[in-house]
Amino acid sequence: MKEGLSYFLKGAAMGAANVIPGVSGGTVAFITGIYERLINAIKAVDATALKMVLKGNFREFAEKIDFQFLFLIGLGVVASIVTLAEVLKYLFANHAVHVWAFFFGLIFASVYFVGKQVKKWTAACVVALIAGTAIAVAVSLLKPASENDSTLYLLLCGVVAMASMIIPGLSGSFVLLLLGNYQLVMIESVSGLKSGSIEAVKTLIPVGIGAVLGVVLLSRLLSWVFREFHDLAVALLTGFVAGSLLIIWPWKSEIITRFEIEGGWKEKVTGYDWFIPGLSGELFIAVAFIVLGMVLVWLMEKSGSGASASDSEYSPAED
Repeated sequence: MKEGLSYFLKGAAMGAANVIPGVSGGTVAFITGIYERLINAIKAVDATALKMVLKGNFREFAEKIDFQFLFLIGLGVVASIVTLAEVLKYLFANHAVHVWAFFFGLIFASVYFVGKQVKKWTAACVVALIAGTAIAVAVSLLKPASENDSTLYLLLCGVVAMASMIIPGLSGSFVLLLLGNYQLVMIESVSGLKSGSIEAVKTLIPVGIGAVLGVVLLSRLLSWVFREFHDLAVALLTGFVAGSLLIIWPWKSEIITRFEIEGGWKEKVTGYDWFIPGLSGELFIAVAFIVLGMVLVWLMEKSGSGASASDSEYSPAED
């Protein structure tokens, strides 16, 4: 019961991350210790698993894909998006600096605890850490490309956007912005789908196919990398998480781009201008929230280190 509640809450945290600009569910999965188990469970959904379902072997199917774990994580994600997402939207609208500060503290402390998962720090691990940090920072500073509606490019958008949701430190919607197709995919096509537009369907089909390919291929690649090069993989992803601190930095001005949609406009954050805050009461309150976030991670690590270790080592049944 306690373990199930833990997975539900971790899924809820992943769902909450999806509404935070520049933060991915993969980051939360990584810092809460369920990342490798999640990747292995996704990887287990293959042709063999589908054959088990078609033959009615539901128990074997559930064991193969670690169904209970995936179900509880998924339930937490959905519950969070339905409930907590609205709360976070209100908090971002009215107390943005404090919310960013709290998450900055969470991620900052997590870099240390996640880095502890590296069994032996070598020169190669240090290089991987630096490379991961540099990549995440570079992505956050990139300027959006121009829109491209070719089928091959839309397929690529689906692959990259879904892959970025799995990789800690990267946001799927932010990557779509960088690829130049956020308006085409997330606004025009999604809105057009509601009105039955054929063009919207033609746009979303290759994106959807790419998203499925992204999950299938990347989950297998990451599972293999973690198995063969565990320390290097953890060091690289720790760098991704560390680099995401730039986007989560509490003191910044948003760069807003307006996208025209049917009947109005939609605004999307496409970048930030960062700055150093001056001394004020708000600064001390924000620092308190940073400390609160760091303490929360420390408490989670202290109370659940055993469960996190078992999650990292768990692998669904193989054929």
